[in-house]
Amino acid sequence: MSICYIVGAGECKKLDFTKKDGDIVIAADGGYKYLQRAGIKPDIVIGDFDSLGKAPEGEKIIRLKPEKDVTDTYAAVSEGIKCGYSRFNIYGASGGRIEHTLANIQLIASLAEKNMQASIFDGSTVITAVTAKTLRFDSAYNGYISIFAHSDKCTGVCLRGLKYPLENAELNNLFPLGVSNEFLGVESEIVIGNGTAIIVYSLPKS
Repeated sequence: MSICYIVGAGECKKLDFTKKDGDIVIAADGGYKYLQRAGIKPDIVIGDFDSLGKAPEGEKIIRLKPEKDVTDTYAAVSEGIKCGYSRFNIYGASGGRIEHTLANIQLIASLAEKNMQASIFDGSTVITAVTAKTLRFDSAYNGYISIFAHSDKCTGVCLRGLKYPLENAELNNLFPLGVSNEFLGVESEIVIGNGTAIIVYSLPKS
């Protein structure tokens, strides 16, 4: 499946992706500077350019009004959907202003509920969202993994191959029962029977 890479203006510890045929790269305002530093040319630059100060020259620009109902990152994802993409890897979408991090978590949850795949990459950590789906991890994964209900509740929750297992449990969005679980160096899986969950996990150490 082709990937739409979005680079926002939040904290961006590294850009470690390689664009392949069929992929697209969209800079959301100040995310353009991260792409410049990494030597990656965006296909589209979108934003109101309050972070950059001005629109960069020599790029395909989509200019947004400063007074708007959505963030630049949300607008970038919307543009990716218009281009036919349903898988989004988002960088520079956490850290910095907490309200933007929360807005981006809501964004990936909304995509999961539309049967799209979206993840926020923050260095060695990934934040993703799933709706009524199973995620599987191989034995290379290590460190912590946390599961939070984003909808009012998630039912039929199973955590297998992790330090703290659950079977057919219910999580709600007012109590963090799923925080700070741990990989054990074996194959593991998370089953969300119903509802939308936010999952935060560490990438395997190379």
